[in-house]
Amino acid sequence: MAQVSTTSVGKFYYHFPAIAAIVTSHAEGKDNAMTVAWHAPVSFKPPLYGVAIAPHRFTLQLILEGKEFGVNFLPFESAELMASVGGSGGRKTDKFERFHISKVEPVKTKVPLLEDAYACYECKLVNHRPYGDREWVVGEIVAVHFSPDAFTAEGVLDITRLNPAFYLGAELYITTSQNTRYLDRKVYGQD
Repeated sequence: MAQVSTTSVGKFYYHFPAIAAIVTSHAEGKDNAMTVAWHAPVSFKPPLYGVAIAPHRFTLQLILEGKEFGVNFLPFESAELMASVGGSGGRKTDKFERFHISKVEPVKTKVPLLEDAYACYECKLVNHRPYGDREWVVGEIVAVHFSPDAFTAEGVLDITRLNPAFYLGAELYITTSQNTRYLDRKVYGQD
């Protein structure tokens, strides 16, 4: 495939698709949720997870006040909810009430977790710092909630049973095609 070189990053969609998630927060009796595509695991030991959030977001304010957050992974069938949550501000709107979002109780934090999620992380804030126009928020995963039916015996998401939601950029959501290939790094990574 031919490439074009430029010094402009343009719309900055080149790294997509990325799994979409809803980050939840709680402080002073107020719950909030926001949809994110910029998030990633940071470490196994301890288990750390990071999320990039714009500084003006209400979710960031609640995370910094409450010192904790949740990361909720939803199926593609919840893409409309993800778009609605991502397109609404939380300062004046209770998104849980407005979008009829059912919660499950956390076990180690006070952050709301989404009943329709196939997996959720409860995170305690360990660090945050600005990077460009985003704040990188890192939390230690202190509890994991998941639907066993969504995963294989090896703990891998079973895409024959569940379609994860991916964000493609430009307000587009997609899902997997059901084609997987196991490529053992011991076989393919040999010198």
